[in-house]
Amino acid sequence: MKIAVINEISAADRNADILRALEGRGHEILNLGNTGGNDSPALLYTHTGLMSALLLHLHAVDFVVGGCGTGIGYLNSVMQYPGVFCAHLLTPLDAFLFARINAGNCISLALNQGYGWAGDVNLRLIFDALFTPETGTGYPPHRAEPQRQGRETLAQISCATHRPMAKILPALPAGMSHVALSYPRFRPLLEDAIEAVSDPALSTAIKSALKTLP
Repeated sequence: MKIAVINEISAADRNADILRALEGRGHEILNLGNTGGNDSPALLYTHTGLMSALLLHLHAVDFVVGGCGTGIGYLNSVMQYPGVFCAHLLTPLDAFLFARINAGNCISLALNQGYGWAGDVNLRLIFDALFTPETGTGYPPHRAEPQRQGRETLAQISCATHRPMAKILPALPAGMSHVALSYPRFRPLLEDAIEAVSDPALSTAIKSALKTLP
């Protein structure tokens, strides 16, 4: 699996903990956000939410690990976009149930609030429970079929209640989208991904946005 890790500035100092917790699992990790408290530009959760959604829509990654101080800001940001199914994970049990019942493509971590002694251990245990061959199988087993149907319905709801990304991107505040699109670790991956995307309208929208960058 190809996993993007996208930290915003308030949680940048936890980036190394996340990377260590993901080691040894056989995934390709793309570290694309802030990695230290002095990073410039400083990404806010509004920026990292857009970056996450674009990567998922372009199929440049399979999964995004994000978050912020509480995890709530990033959750609200990324869920504004279609086709993003994100969970706010605080415990390994949250991860266990999210993987089996919701089978989402994004998680939001609380990386300051409650992140005390052994916070790095909790991260590792969350990833142990999250990345499992049993993703989408349902829990408990006798509820597997209605949960599968519910997950399919949720995907249909997301399509029905959101505009396409190609229409969303030009309508976003330029000051916000410019910071996200031009971020040095993110922009090269974005430019590579739009050459292979199967959605020509989205490709055109991103190329147009990139042309406006300072």
